[in-house]
Amino acid sequence: MRQRSIRRALAFAVTPALAFSAVLAVPSASATRQPVDVALEWYDVTANTITAAGAPTQVTNNRTWAIGWIAATRALLRTPAIPRPQDYREAAVAGAVHETLTTLVPARKTEVDQALTTTLARITDGPAEAAGVAAGRQQAKAVLAARADDGLEPTSVNAPFTPPAASPGVWQPTPPAFSPATQYGNRLAKPFLLRSADEFRLGPPPALGSDRYQRDLAEVRADGAVDSTTRTHAQTDTATFWLGSSYVLYTAPLRLALAESARKPLADRVKLVALFHVASVDTQIATSDAKYAYLLWRPVTAIRTTSDAKWTPLHTTPAHPDYPSGHTTYAGSAEQVLTSLVGAHTSRPYTIPSPTAPGVTRTYTNWHQLTAENVDARVWSGIHTRTADTAGVTLGRQVAANALRDADRLFR
Repeated sequence: MRQRSIRRALAFAVTPALAFSAVLAVPSASATRQPVDVALEWYDVTANTITAAGAPTQVTNNRTWAIGWIAATRALLRTPAIPRPQDYREAAVAGAVHETLTTLVPARKTEVDQALTTTLARITDGPAEAAGVAAGRQQAKAVLAARADDGLEPTSVNAPFTPPAASPGVWQPTPPAFSPATQYGNRLAKPFLLRSADEFRLGPPPALGSDRYQRDLAEVRADGAVDSTTRTHAQTDTATFWLGSSYVLYTAPLRLALAESARKPLADRVKLVALFHVASVDTQIATSDAKYAYLLWRPVTAIRTTSDAKWTPLHTTPAHPDYPSGHTTYAGSAEQVLTSLVGAHTSRPYTIPSPTAPGVTRTYTNWHQLTAENVDARVWSGIHTRTADTAGVTLGRQVAANALRDADRLFR
């Protein structure tokens, strides 16, 4: 009776708007009036909660997803022999993600509470519902405790870093703001499944005097300049589309992958979301390890130092070293997870937006297209060498493959 009383008190509660379903070539549950898909429902709750009040650091937001969806997967894999097991499963997903979000994004507690009330209102009152909510919450608390002080909160992520004295090839703060280094602390953080931040550290970048490095730099100088005469309009559009946060840009593709897997068991679908974000966190840790191990200067510094003191890239250079590209490590990781767990191609085209190209969408039929465009985009933006981009893809794939191999460690 207590549950019914709570529901009546919040009878008019609504879930956050399904911001990401609108951009996919997949109808939402509400549009088709089909039974609600609890995985998509809580995907949207998570995405909208983080969009509204998430952390300023990308890896911290990936961590929030990973914790909530690991907890939900654990609860599902431990479904008890109980009448109405589907009620248990739906309540478990809601309970796990709700507990995580209200803990890590407390500013949105009211909205997330309302989302929980909406989910539970669909489920028959009884032991299965109560057990599912309790199991989800218990697992979330356990994962939260295990990840306490893991070094992935914003202050730790952007731990201070003092670059060495300026010399050829060595990273220095970049124009126009010459801001202090960011993301140094990622390499000091606790991974989910990597055994150490440098487990898959790439070999060194090409030597400064090598033919490969000179070709890389010449390409960026010509095609990545703000006033480039060789970069096409279409290439400029690609650079602008992929300029924003990788986390934001990949939220819609992952939702599509979740929808594509609708016929799979709920535990497998929830695990997909968990592993995507676990691999992303570990990839960002490995990326910062390599960046700050090699400390390769950015193209803008190299070009201004060696050939053109006034050269300016199309887009402002981020405040961390060149090698490897963080955007392409994220893309490589995402492609590896989605290809392995969903397949290389989608059953229908999907369309995604970009925060840095308002009103513009792009349509794709596979995951590799996103990776290929990321590689080109960072060169055409003038902020990375092509070698830094292609090396990033390799690193992201290796770290994600490791996460998939060792996934059972997460769900014990």
